[in-house]
Amino acid sequence: MADQAPIGVFDSGVGGLSVLGEIRRLLPNESLLYVADSAHVPYGEKTPAFIRERSTAIAEFLLGQGAKALVLACNTATAAAVAELRERYPQLPIIGMEPAVKPAAAATRSGVVGVLATTGTLKSAKFAALLDRFASDVRVITQPCPGLVERIEAGELNGAATRELLRGWVEPLLAEGCDTLILGCTHYPFIKPLLRELVPESVSLIDTGAAVARHLQRVLGERAQLAAGPALAARFWSSGAQSELAAVLPLLWGDKKNVEAFVG
Repeated sequence: MADQAPIGVFDSGVGGLSVLGEIRRLLPNESLLYVADSAHVPYGEKTPAFIRERSTAIAEFLLGQGAKALVLACNTATAAAVAELRERYPQLPIIGMEPAVKPAAAATRSGVVGVLATTGTLKSAKFAALLDRFASDVRVITQPCPGLVERIEAGELNGAATRELLRGWVEPLLAEGCDTLILGCTHYPFIKPLLRELVPESVSLIDTGAAVARHLQRVLGERAQLAAGPALAARFWSSGAQSELAAVLPLLWGDKKNVEAFVG
């Protein structure tokens, strides 16, 4: 039996829109809810305790809106909060993110993999466990990217300043023989076109948005919770300035949308 209830998705800011877009492409019949916790972006510089507190507040809100599943469209929030949320809501499908270490380790030919991510993701125990499990036979070079999330939040996807930041992080990885780059933050797929200009075509760029959408589809299918459609219009909330999210939605989502205030 079809389940027309919406799917709730959240991130510290606009990065999770890259995941929301993959869900929309794969599951066009699903109604979508999105919360950008933009008052606290980026999560990568916050403490795990703070991120758990925010994640719980947003999860409660989305469940109050009738969400049948939650997607933590943020690597840092997943590392800090997904275990606690699954314990709190044991019957609820909760899908998290993790850097694509396994597919990157399988894809590399040189044996050198680079990771672009936030400081919070790179310091997490979850990321360390991924390296231990899947990257024992490859060399992984991690590169924190302070300030990149903020540029993407502002819609500065291909300007000179963003280009120079990326160049400074990527060139040392290429010099070390990296032929595979993990985009370890959901914001980073939005700068793929710019990144593609800075690295050779032979370098693979790997993120996990599409894989998360497929996992969500599988989980909802197993629970007979896939929607038959038609989908309702996606709804958006921000804990920061609503006008700022509304301004970048045409660029990052492809459509103008009203943004509601999230207070929590």
